[in-house]
Amino acid sequence: MMTDPRQTDTSVFPDAVYKDTVLRPLFDGAKTHHVAAFGAIDKAHLVMLVETGILDAVQGRDIAKALRAIGAEVDPTKLIYTGEVEDYFFLIEKELKARLGPDLAGRLHTARSRNDIDHTLFKLGLKARLELLLAKALALYDTLIETAEREKATLIVAYTHGQPAQPSTFGHYLGAMIEVLGRDIDRLHDAYAVVDQSPMGAAAITTSGFPIDRARVAYLLGFAAPLQNSYSCIAAVDYITATYGAIELLFLHLGRPIQDLQVWSSFEVGQLYVPNALVQISSIMPQKRNPVPIEHLRLLSSQTIGRARAMLDVMHNTPFTDMNDSEGETQAMGYQAFDSAYRVLDLLASVMAQVRIDPARVAANIRRSCITITELADSLVRQEGLSFRQGHEIAAAVARAVVAIDGDLPLDGYAPFVAAFEHAVGRSSAIDAAGFAELVSPEHFVAVRTRFGGPGPEPMQAALASYRARSADFAAWAKAQAVAQGQATAELNSKFDALVGAA
Repeated sequence: MMTDPRQTDTSVFPDAVYKDTVLRPLFDGAKTHHVAAFGAIDKAHLVMLVETGILDAVQGRDIAKALRAIGAEVDPTKLIYTGEVEDYFFLIEKELKARLGPDLAGRLHTARSRNDIDHTLFKLGLKARLELLLAKALALYDTLIETAEREKATLIVAYTHGQPAQPSTFGHYLGAMIEVLGRDIDRLHDAYAVVDQSPMGAAAITTSGFPIDRARVAYLLGFAAPLQNSYSCIAAVDYITATYGAIELLFLHLGRPIQDLQVWSSFEVGQLYVPNALVQISSIMPQKRNPVPIEHLRLLSSQTIGRARAMLDVMHNTPFTDMNDSEGETQAMGYQAFDSAYRVLDLLASVMAQVRIDPARVAANIRRSCITITELADSLVRQEGLSFRQGHEIAAAVARAVVAIDGDLPLDGYAPFVAAFEHAVGRSSAIDAAGFAELVSPEHFVAVRTRFGGPGPEPMQAALASYRARSADFAAWAKAQAVAQGQATAELNSKFDALVGAA
């Protein structure tokens, strides 16, 4: 006959290996990342319990005094997990019981659960990190605007498929970076809006029969509102996926211009000059200037993408319920993505403020590559009435002739142009040598591209104005969040202080 193991089980929780491999790391993570949030949740929940009459003023006062004493007497940094309690939550409850007795201490947990507490902790942790990430992203955004303003007329070689394509300006290139970064900031704002909804009051799953005020707790904790569906409060992980999805895209997108910086600063291209402060010299080859910070930007961006992607992978194929996969250890892993993200944004802002374009290398590369030849074809359409295809064929013949002699298009291209034009059209062109040199100059190439979004002076000024306006909007959003959080924190502290001083 089989023996019922429940009748013979003499083991005592926690198992030693479970304690060391799971409970201790979770406890250490909580005391490292979530102590302040634990305290805020206890205060806000207690204030609400008293305001709704679930607890009376005397009960609220005694619990508030005990919470304050715990905050003053218990140093989380010195705590060592022993297994005496399951986790940090039960440690605080144990401390309350020691000061108040089990009946009164247990009343603080009325109408709440570790389920809603945990997700509120995690959201508070993400909110603070997202606010810092957004501040650093905005600092980079503003640095790029300042650099684009300074370099709006600075010629560069623009590349397609790894080959010189057309002349543009560094300011125009940076404008593309600015616009993508602006959209990435929008995605971070969208993620923040998902995070900024409080799970408190959902309790285990279905809220509570007590007359709790979920909106009040949400406000006191600085959330925009309570998350409506209580099952969603403890089961939905879209606040995690929204956050790390936005982070992954941000650093995927930043990694692409970082790669350009690496290529542009190479000896063979050389159009980007990296100042000495950002250059390391080889330990054996004294002639080498290694722009190592750019390599670190590439590496750290990839690390951030990998860490963010890992968070999404952990959420994949998990049950739609409260589960450990989305909780403490996963959250701590995700914070590493923020840590590397901050480093990238700070370093990239510093690099972009300091790099310069080397005009001599740009001029040499333009001369060698004949990248202004497209404007010759365009000009033949406008000035000579040719079709673009005919103009393109003439321009191609000129480019082949100049490249064959390693020549300079404005100086050496006119004679091949005259011959190619007469061969193709059967007459002479009205464009003289001086006019030809002007048409194929990089300055002219940029100046005539005045359409919306182009590198010409007028569209660049309009673009820069729009970027500055977006920056002001981003800054206003951050200020509004800081004001709202400050007001909520001040009211929470005031109400809690009032409980402590209640008669």
